[in-house]
Amino acid sequence: MSRIGNKSVRLPEKVKVGCTEGGAVTVEGPKGKLEWTLPRQIKLRVEENEVSLAREDESRSVKALHGLSRSLINNMVTGVSQGFQKSLEIQGVGFRAQVQGSKLNLSLGFSHPVVFQIPDGIKVTVQENTKILVEGIDRQKVGQVAADIRAYYPPEPYKGKGIRYSDEQVLRKEGKTVQ
Repeated sequence: MSRIGNKSVRLPEKVKVGCTEGGAVTVEGPKGKLEWTLPRQIKLRVEENEVSLAREDESRSVKALHGLSRSLINNMVTGVSQGFQKSLEIQGVGFRAQVQGSKLNLSLGFSHPVVFQIPDGIKVTVQENTKILVEGIDRQKVGQVAADIRAYYPPEPYKGKGIRYSDEQVLRKEGKTVQ
């Protein structure tokens, strides 16, 4: 029995959910519109301001899809009503970032600047040249863009230089000692 899948998703005001016979789910709200296709074994039912999901059989894989589908629809509803954001920090002398149109220009101590193409549906802002804020309505896309930016220079354990999530703890190592 999927505990997550059996919970219903509450719809905030101004959020509309629609489902076609083929299982295409559309969620529309004040921040935008998201689409996703349900697995064949999962059925969606919209009642006033709640969305509930039901599964056809009790096999292990269908139970997993039941919980997954409920979580993804909940993320879609949250995304179109509130949005998602991830914040990153750059640490290191001379390390900085700036947004130029649809590109994020990172100076990370390499011999060349690193240019990251910002995908559609994602908004990136930079404050104080070292704080990057990634915002959007699709939770998966926001997390992936933040992970891609962090992957250019992950924080290293000796001096702590690199790009890290703002809430990330980096364990520092002690350097070599002279005897």
